[in-house]
Amino acid sequence: MLRLLGRKVLHLIPVLFLVTLATTAMPDIMKLGDSSATPVAPLLTADMTPADVKKLEHEYGYDQPLFERYGRWVGDALQGDLGTAMVSQQPVMESVKERYPVTLELALVSLFMALAISVPLGIWAAAKAGRLPDKVLGGVSSGLLAVPPFISSILLVYLFAAPGTLGQVFPNQGWIYASDSLSGNIEHLMLPAIVLALAEIPQFQRLLRSDMLGTLQEDYILTAKSKGMSSPYVLFRHALRPSSFSLITISGLTLGRLIGGTVIVEVYFSIPGLGQNIVNAITSNEVEVVQGTVVIIAVGYVLLNTLVDVAYMLIDPRVRAR
Repeated sequence: MLRLLGRKVLHLIPVLFLVTLATTAMPDIMKLGDSSATPVAPLLTADMTPADVKKLEHEYGYDQPLFERYGRWVGDALQGDLGTAMVSQQPVMESVKERYPVTLELALVSLFMALAISVPLGIWAAAKAGRLPDKVLGGVSSGLLAVPPFISSILLVYLFAAPGTLGQVFPNQGWIYASDSLSGNIEHLMLPAIVLALAEIPQFQRLLRSDMLGTLQEDYILTAKSKGMSSPYVLFRHALRPSSFSLITISGLTLGRLIGGTVIVEVYFSIPGLGQNIVNAITSNEVEVVQGTVVIIAVGYVLLNTLVDVAYMLIDPRVRAR
């Protein structure tokens, strides 16, 4: 098990290297599309000459070779310095620390919401395979898969946050931290969390249904049924755990994807998370903010994948025995 875990950790190194190198190369990539583009754009004024721009680029080290910049950036990053926003002069790490908990909370609540709904539905669909409930769930899942998050955001806001429909049950904009008001935090969290959960429920439900159908054909399940054990007992006691391995894996990957992929939802609902931070940085040409935020998201995604592998080893004896 330790040897397998060691191999997984070693696989992280090239991934992190490529991500950090690609983000460091962003200024060079910008100039490929537009030779006049510059990473110091937020500091430019109308009366600046090309010589002034070159001077600014030199001050920030953007005129250095790529790998020299990369080595300097890695050295600073290992000390917790991801750079500084040019206009606000706020350290990128400070900005990330403020916004990461918001995105993480939104992603975790969305994931747990999706699992809480999809697991019972997946079990029920497997138990009723080929019958009306299974067909109805299949149709609903297909419908949900066809609805992108920005459409479901609009529909949910119209239904639950706009006057004249079902009433303003939830607020449709802004964010309140749990430390300021727990009830306010929950109210502002519900709609964006539901939007993200709706996108994950169909694949979770289908995956568990598929694995559960295979498990229900195993000899030990048939033996349990022949002994007169009730269907709910067989499903939850004997079939659920061996059918959940794939779901656990995809849940970890989904959490990582949610952390890095909540941009549309955060912007639509005005949530001060990492996604909105990246959008604001892109629109204001804050290269270092984009670079630092992307790296943090990538590192979080990679670490989550590693934790998923560890969890898989703990619950599956076959993996531990390798």
